[in-house]
Amino acid sequence: MIRIVFFVSLLFFSCSEQKNIDHLSIFKYNESSGINSLDPAFSKDQASVWATSQLFNGLVQLDSNLTVIPSIAYSWSISEDLLNYKFNLRNDVFFHNIDKSSIERGRKVTADDFEYSLNRLLDNDVTSPGRWVLSNVKSFSAVNDSVFSISLNKPFSGFLGLLSMQYCSVVPKEFVESLDFHSHPIGTGPFKFQLWEKGEKLIFRKNLNYFETLNNKRLPFLDGVSISFLRDKQAAFLQFIMGKLDFISGLDASYKDQVLTKEGKLKSNYKKKINLHTENYLNTEYLGFYSKDSLSPLRFLEIRQAINYGFNRKKMLKYLRNNIGTPAINGFIPKGMPSFNDSLVGFYYNPKLAQKLISKAIELNNGPLDPIVLSTTSSYLDLCEYIQNELSNIGLNIEINVNPPSIHRQMVATSKLSFFRGSWIADYPDAENYLSLFYSKNHSPLGPNYTHFENKEYDDLYVKSLLESDDSLRFLYYNKMDKIIIDNAQIVPLYYDNVLRFTQTNIKGFTNNAINMLNLKSVNKVL
Repeated sequence: MIRIVFFVSLLFFSCSEQKNIDHLSIFKYNESSGINSLDPAFSKDQASVWATSQLFNGLVQLDSNLTVIPSIAYSWSISEDLLNYKFNLRNDVFFHNIDKSSIERGRKVTADDFEYSLNRLLDNDVTSPGRWVLSNVKSFSAVNDSVFSISLNKPFSGFLGLLSMQYCSVVPKEFVESLDFHSHPIGTGPFKFQLWEKGEKLIFRKNLNYFETLNNKRLPFLDGVSISFLRDKQAAFLQFIMGKLDFISGLDASYKDQVLTKEGKLKSNYKKKINLHTENYLNTEYLGFYSKDSLSPLRFLEIRQAINYGFNRKKMLKYLRNNIGTPAINGFIPKGMPSFNDSLVGFYYNPKLAQKLISKAIELNNGPLDPIVLSTTSSYLDLCEYIQNELSNIGLNIEINVNPPSIHRQMVATSKLSFFRGSWIADYPDAENYLSLFYSKNHSPLGPNYTHFENKEYDDLYVKSLLESDDSLRFLYYNKMDKIIIDNAQIVPLYYDNVLRFTQTNIKGFTNNAINMLNLKSVNKVL
């Protein structure tokens, strides 16, 4: 019993920092979905990515503007043919020490560690869901201790963005193969693993030997991070309001009207109690059309255009989403993406034009149109019913089919639905991630082209964009492709999503980003 008490007393401070735990800055948040693993090779969902990003680093990272910046690699070079990458590594990055009570650092990271870590992603015995990140990689190797090289099979402009994903974090071979690494990770990040009581709490403490600084001050500023696992989101929200949590992300539908106005602002009774942080989120909510259905009224361009013109996106967001999001009137690429083009004119609310287009389609059909079936899940039923009602006012008969989420995803992925609700969240911060959905060689089930869209001009531009290293030229190609999607009305962009995050007023240095990454290394907590 004495040993346990002593261990707890050392939980967040070292022998050299004999402070009372009540005076330590511990950042507390809840993870209602739970965390299955702290192994970065298995960081496939937001919960695990948030946790592992505190513990691990890769070659590169993203800043708050989603620009790729140095991490363990302080610089890199890319060959003219965009096939060969050479990374120069810092010499002051050390793995955490296995001894949790010690402040001594572990061994220095070398290029061999990155070679091992990436090979581990490809290991069939490991079965990492991040294996796909290296699908275009021909080879990689440690040139020496401080230089790491990667060669690609074909040029891919978004490759550095892929390397910023947690899958590509560096891990130490000797600990991975000797410990239960899923639950006892050793990394290089700003925080070190301390304690994990499954289903109860997860605790990290400050890495005193972390290599990054801010304004000449060594990061991180916090003494530790504490994660709870309340499954009830309402209970977690009450904990936050009571000041027992420092941060929550998003709002459950059951209390969004309690906290936010219809304009998406904090209600007056919360303004002085908590801070609201909003940011564009790299997620486009949309309706998709399967282009190969030769019997559906959707085969007519006029009908697809009429659906796009036939409902008020701004009104929809205000009353159904408390203005969480931006009406999608600028194409498929969302706000927050560096190549977003706000000058691209997409579809806006124009019911009179929609009615004219419907009349033309009826003429082309030589008679009345069949009902159009829209497939969705229960979570988006309110949006689809709103659109259904709006379109009925202009003469379109829309029927709604509600599927369980797993079945819906499967049917979308296998192109079994003529008209479906979908969303696309970026895996990496490059618009290629979105535009790949309409490249003809990506037809599902082999790729994400669920609509089976085909357009030669589009395909040619897509290939050109992969070969272009100049961002301004590549973005120009992206914008042209986005316009082709709009001109063909292959989808119905609904809205570009927003991230909603809430913090206590004593949390300083909290930053937002469009991929909803939780960056705690530069956060401070005023006690």
